[in-house]
Amino acid sequence: MHSPAATALGPAVLTALAVLCAAADSFPADGKRTPPETVILLHGLSRTPRSLSKLERALSRNGYRVHNMAYPANSQAIEILAEYLAGGIGPPCREPGQRVHFVTHSMGGIVLRYYLNTHSCPNLGRVVMLGPPNGGSELIDFMRKVPVLRTHLGPSRGQLGTTPSDLPARLGPAWYELGIIAGNRSLIPVSSLMIPGPGDGMVSVERTKLSGMKDFLVVPHSHTFIMRSREVIAQTIAFLKEGAFDRSGSSRGSP
Repeated sequence: MHSPAATALGPAVLTALAVLCAAADSFPADGKRTPPETVILLHGLSRTPRSLSKLERALSRNGYRVHNMAYPANSQAIEILAEYLAGGIGPPCREPGQRVHFVTHSMGGIVLRYYLNTHSCPNLGRVVMLGPPNGGSELIDFMRKVPVLRTHLGPSRGQLGTTPSDLPARLGPAWYELGIIAGNRSLIPVSSLMIPGPGDGMVSVERTKLSGMKDFLVVPHSHTFIMRSREVIAQTIAFLKEGAFDRSGSSRGSP
């Protein structure tokens, strides 16, 4: 039997009170809410933050605070790009109680590797790299040999060859929780002829790998559009949450 007070309040008011009580029960005893985890996005060569906007929206819907960073990827050497980004990456990395993850596309992964080798990030969480040239690219090796192409390499692209003296080979293994997603479909048949084995048109599957990585996944997507795949976005979120990719098959749905 309802009490007179409850009847007077009405069902709408009672519902609102129940929601408020539930929220109060979930509030930490010390009165402080844990801030949302941060994800920093780093785009690749000849791209802008807009290329990662679909991923950015999905991460935001999953409760992350997202910084989709812009930087002049084509016009400076990777060492300079890392310093350029330091002002944006540094503060979240030092924020008390915060956890900072990274998701990179293509050369963004090399910029991050250099940054983490030269700067501290006490709050570093997990890292997901999409199509990273961790072992360089044979396509860059080829361009170096052709004078007309060599002039178009630029300061950062020209650092991504496969020799031991090239920057990717000098950055060492991953010491953080790293998941790598590689594509095995190409939209550029000519460049694919220069890349041995399966690849995404820019980087071979084998050369995306990095010693120390925690998980590795190959998907049927190209280098250009891998970051827009619903499956890849879902797998990225799975790794950020669990430290492993989802092999149950449920990752093909909308994240």
